[in-house]
Amino acid sequence: MTIVVTGATGHFGRLAIESLLARGIAAGQIVAVGRNVEKIQDLADRGVIVKQAAYEDPEALRAAFAGADKLLFVSGSEVGQRVAQHANVIAAAKDTGIRQIAYTSIPYADTTDLILAAEHLATERALKDSGIPSVFLRNTMYLENYDLTGALFGASGAGRISLATRADLAEAAAAAIVADRHDQQAYELGGEAVTKAELAAEVSRQSGREVTYTDLPPAEYVAFLVAAGLPEQYATVLADADRGVAAGQGDTGTKDLEKLLGRPATPLADAIRTALA
Repeated sequence: MTIVVTGATGHFGRLAIESLLARGIAAGQIVAVGRNVEKIQDLADRGVIVKQAAYEDPEALRAAFAGADKLLFVSGSEVGQRVAQHANVIAAAKDTGIRQIAYTSIPYADTTDLILAAEHLATERALKDSGIPSVFLRNTMYLENYDLTGALFGASGAGRISLATRADLAEAAAAAIVADRHDQQAYELGGEAVTKAELAAEVSRQSGREVTYTDLPPAEYVAFLVAAGLPEQYATVLADADRGVAAGQGDTGTKDLEKLLGRPATPLADAIRTALA
């Protein structure tokens, strides 16, 4: 069995490969695919097969997938371009005979109204249409996406978000692609649910310094992010994600994550302690 992991040069893809290795998958049965493969030369030195391919290059994708059995499809990061990019990945998988795919999606992709969900839902539908057996790993927000060194800002109100560590979600992805069968097609994957104010309070408790959370109306949060240097389109997507959290769309519970992990999700207090260290 050969497993291809796309996005292998990113944090998530690398962690997923490390988890596959820890599960006993031989290095020579893992194909690490990414744009800047010099970042993962150390994986090649350990016997992992490294291939260069971008989502915009169908021919390179087909070459990278050739002879493989399974694909851990890590979604692209370029909002607005992912439908076309992901279509290339799916076509290459079909052309090369990939027989199982696990795709990293977004919570409640088929019911949420978040801007960020549209490309993920389009990808999920394309995967269903491809006829390749696929499972959707609907990952919540990584704890690591938050800067815990200063004050927190947002527009999520009292909404709770099931924060998980990137390592937990990558381990779950590895477990999903190794499995031969699944009893559900979509997993809503998240950790302990907290408000951003509760997150700030826990960081304060552990760090010994006051960390506050300031809640803003979505439009003001967009303006705040733009002033901080983010492109307006990206700032709008982030503020819209917080709007979804405020509406209750950020709480996945821990059941599905713990089902794939075969253990409890990492407690948030422990994850924060590690992040602060």
